[in-house]
Amino acid sequence: MNEPGRINSENSERKAPVFLIFSTVVLTIILAVMIFSYFSQKNRMVEMEAVLTHEKDSLANELRKLMHGYDTLKSSNDTLNARLLKERERIRRLLEINASNVQLIKTYRAEITTMREIMKSYIVQIDSLNTRNKLLSAENQNIRQKINQVEKTNVELEKVKAELSTKVEIASVIMAKDIIAVALNKNRKETTRTDRLDKLRVCFTLRENPIAQAGKKTVYLRIIRPDQLVIAISPDNLFDFGETKMVFTESRSVDYMNQDIDMCIFVDNTGDFIPGNYTAELYLEGNMIGTTKFMLTGR
Repeated sequence: MNEPGRINSENSERKAPVFLIFSTVVLTIILAVMIFSYFSQKNRMVEMEAVLTHEKDSLANELRKLMHGYDTLKSSNDTLNARLLKERERIRRLLEINASNVQLIKTYRAEITTMREIMKSYIVQIDSLNTRNKLLSAENQNIRQKINQVEKTNVELEKVKAELSTKVEIASVIMAKDIIAVALNKNRKETTRTDRLDKLRVCFTLRENPIAQAGKKTVYLRIIRPDQLVIAISPDNLFDFGETKMVFTESRSVDYMNQDIDMCIFVDNTGDFIPGNYTAELYLEGNMIGTTKFMLTGR
């Protein structure tokens, strides 16, 4: 009765070490698998982190290049400049973001692709604007040259006009010829003595001038003494000569009809005549039209 019990006990004792050995082997295998899985996963994480780092660096470089590309774009269009500034700000914000997973990196790369395409469209727009600006600049230059040429032509025409006007003005001056100044005594005989002088007669001919304006004309006579004083019958004897007033001795009006006309002007002796050489000057319409000289002696 005791033998079977003893045999069962011995069998149980033999089975226990086998189970422990089997359990140990299984646990060892499981542990080995877990360790292998851990290191494999760790290696994958390291590789993934390296890939993410590389991708982030690559993205950052692309963004910097993109920023540089936008910085080089210049435009004179305010609306386009505002859009370029907006894109630069968008790139700056992306550079400040730290992409930590693959999905974000894919999103940012898609944005970079979009911004690159936008930049290409801006380059086309700016090139088009620059081409148009060059054409407009060339047109403006051409217009400015034409305006300058017209202004130069106008200046030359004004100069020619002024020259012609001056020539016409000079040509239209009515000149005097055959001027003779003679001293007369009371019997209307010629004399050279101041003590016998009663009147001075200055005769001349107004020349024919077909381009002068016809009508009533006033001729002014100036008698200049040897001491260079002008004999003036009245203090009110003044006439316009350019922008000044000049003293005259006597004057006479005549109806000029563009033909030669003879006339004389008489000057009374008021005691202002002295011996010496005299000059008689004739003026008409602000121009000196002739002059002559004569001499008076004493007793």
